[in-house]
Amino acid sequence: MLLTDDQRKADTDNPRGYCEWEPIKQLPKQPSLIDQAEGKAVKVITQLLMAVPPGREYKVIFMERPLAEVLASQDEMLRRRGKSDQVSHEVMATVFQEHLGELSAWLKTRRDVVVHRQPYRKVLQDPLATANSIKDFLGIDLNVEAMTGEVDPNLYRNRRP
Repeated sequence: MLLTDDQRKADTDNPRGYCEWEPIKQLPKQPSLIDQAEGKAVKVITQLLMAVPPGREYKVIFMERPLAEVLASQDEMLRRRGKSDQVSHEVMATVFQEHLGELSAWLKTRRDVVVHRQPYRKVLQDPLATANSIKDFLGIDLNVEAMTGEVDPNLYRNRRP
């Protein structure tokens, strides 16, 4: 079961919605919020992942997308909202890479956090294999056919080589 509050509605950037749970943003200041997520899936950005408190076992599906695509997607979203990012892609890429390095180092210290790295492009190329690998990782009965049916290659709009 996915923990979501449906506060952010579907829009041009995410036509199927955001599947977010707003309280998770308070995790660094209120670690006990994780109690509400017990037994559920919660979308968490990497900056907040390092705030999960010890004392539980966490299974993390880490979606890996090429950084150039992440930055292009962010640019497009900001453009549509009439905003612009004043920071260059080179600077942003450096900051993201440093953060991912810090995250990797942190993960090595947390035996209670098990990670399944999932390349974004593989989800699109082979949704059935992806769904099966996630099912195996989580060790729970999942409807892989339904999961496969949710993959929409038409939503992959910011491709980069």
